[in-house]
Amino acid sequence: MSLPRLESSSFQSAIKPNGVTLVEFGATWCPPCKVLLPILEELSHEEAGRLDIYQVDCDESPELAAQFGIMSMPTVIVFHNGEPTDKLIGLRPKSVYQAALGRYVS
Repeated sequence: MSLPRLESSSFQSAIKPNGVTLVEFGATWCPPCKVLLPILEELSHEEAGRLDIYQVDCDESPELAAQFGIMSMPTVIVFHNGEPTDKLIGLRPKSVYQAALGRYVS
């Protein structure tokens, strides 16, 4: 399984206005991003129907990376009701992502 990718044209419509969306900003050449991908795929499977998880390739969508102030990869942003609420920079253990999502997903 692979996470769906967002680009500038699809980004706004993919972010849930009601609910939780997690977006990973990374790049195909980034080693920590490659390690994070299976973790996020597991979360996507575990939380299916309760939230959406997407990827943004910062090389392909530099305007999105700039819009959200991405300075380091990977960066994960949790959106709650369409607004960015949590920003996790760098590779973290799965439990950190679960805790961030747990504040918004019951």
